[in-house]
Amino acid sequence: MARTDKTDTGKWVARAAATGGGRTYRGQRPMKWYASLVFICLLGVALIAYSRYERQHPTSTPPTIGTQWFASIAFDVCGTVQPNLPQNPNAAKNPGIATPGLGVISIAPLTEKDAGDNATLGRFVDSYPGLVLTPNALRLPGKSTHHNGDTCASGTPDAGKAGTVQVRVWPNFTAAGSLYSGDPGSLKLANSQLITVAFVPSGSSIPKPSATTIAAMQQAISSTQNPSSATTTTVPSASTTTVPSGSTTTSTSTPAASGSTGSTTTSSTSSTPSK
Repeated sequence: MARTDKTDTGKWVARAAATGGGRTYRGQRPMKWYASLVFICLLGVALIAYSRYERQHPTSTPPTIGTQWFASIAFDVCGTVQPNLPQNPNAAKNPGIATPGLGVISIAPLTEKDAGDNATLGRFVDSYPGLVLTPNALRLPGKSTHHNGDTCASGTPDAGKAGTVQVRVWPNFTAAGSLYSGDPGSLKLANSQLITVAFVPSGSSIPKPSATTIAAMQQAISSTQNPSSATTTTVPSASTTTVPSGSTTTSTSTPAASGSTGSTTTSSTSSTPSK
C-alpha cells in the first residue's frame, strides 16, 4: 500500500511539472511587467510634452535666445593677474557662453540651457575645458589646483599667505565693485559686467580686468548695438574736353564726405597758343 502511495504522488508531481504549475499559475498575469511598460510610456509622453512646452514658451528672462551680450573676466592668483584665457577650444560645440579671447565672455544663448537664469559663470566654466571654479577651489587650464587654505608659492606677491577663492563683480567699468557671497557658479552674467576670479588672502585688493580687456568688451558691445553700415568708395574720375580756341578743360569729381550729399567738382583750363 505504501508503494502505491509513493507511485501516485510521483505521478502527480510529474503532471504538475509538465503543466507548468497548473492552470492557476498559467492564468496569472505578470502585472509588474505590464505596470513597468505603462510607466515607461507615460514618462516618455510627459518628457515629449515638456520639451514641446519649452519650445513653444521660451523664457522671457534676459538673456533670451538671440540676445548678444558681452562681459569681461580676469583671474588673479596670489596677487598676480594671469594671462587671459584663449578662445574656447570647443567654441563650435558650445557657442552659447564662451570666450573669443582677450578676456571677453560672449553670451549669446542658442538654447534654453544658456538663456535666462541659466546664463551663469558656472555655465561658462563648465564649457571651458580644464577650467575649474567652486567655492573651495580654482584651477586654470594646465595649472595646478588651488584649494582654500593653500599657501601662496614663493615668488608671488602673496607668498607664504593662505588664500581663498573669491569673486569680485562690477556692474560696469564705472560702477563700484563688490565681493560675490554665493557659489561662484551661480553668478548671473550681465551685459557690460566685469568679473575677477581670485585666489588671494582674505581682505586683499582684487583688481578689475585690465583696460585692454575692458576696451575689447566695449568694442564688442558697440559693434552689436551699432553695426557699421556698408560704405562705398568712389574712385575720382577725370574727363577731358576740348573746347574752341585750342584750350583744354579737365574736370575732376571728388566723392563727398560721409554724411553729406553731392560732390565737389574742380575745373582747370589750360590754353594752348594757336599756331
